[in-house]
Amino acid sequence: MVSQKVTITNPTGLHLRPAGILCKTAMQFRSAVTFTFGNTTANAKSVLSVLGACVKSGDEIEFHCEGADETEALAAMVEAVESGLGE
Repeated sequence: MVSQKVTITNPTGLHLRPAGILCKTAMQFRSAVTFTFGNTTANAKSVLSVLGACVKSGDEIEFHCEGADETEALAAMVEAVESGLGE
């Protein structure tokens, strides 16, 4: 398992559109992709799970990837967040 912390930089946090982009990125990989925020663990492949975490701009989340392509999955997830998730 690999993990990395990243700060949400887009101004509106993880609302529907960026959550969809995050999920679309996660679904490209066979590995399990989750993130933790506070006491919440969310499945990054589920839009409802991502939205339910209530992540706002400036919040720090930690991605956890486990599986055959975990390193590539983690790099892609961090890159997606750091690029602003389409915003």
